[in-house]
Amino acid sequence: MSVETKVKSQKVREGVVVSNKMQKTVTVRVDRTYPHPRYGKVITRSKKYYAHTEEVIPVGQKVTIIETRPLSKMKRWRVAKVAG
Repeated sequence: MSVETKVKSQKVREGVVVSNKMQKTVTVRVDRTYPHPRYGKVITRSKKYYAHTEEVIPVGQKVTIIETRPLSKMKRWRVAKVAG
């Protein structure tokens, strides 16, 4: 009998901290750019993620977040690295 283990790769995003007013949580804005399907103009769209962190990260700091198990109602990411 062989036991197969499915390991799903974790998603990684880079963004900017826009809020650090919660305890052990920061809000990270992740921007993505893509060309418009018809007109070709480059469009920028952003999305906010709640990420877990033990340290205090200042607003405006660039961070890398990684997907993790659900930590709370809205928190599904954790800060993996703070860009120096």
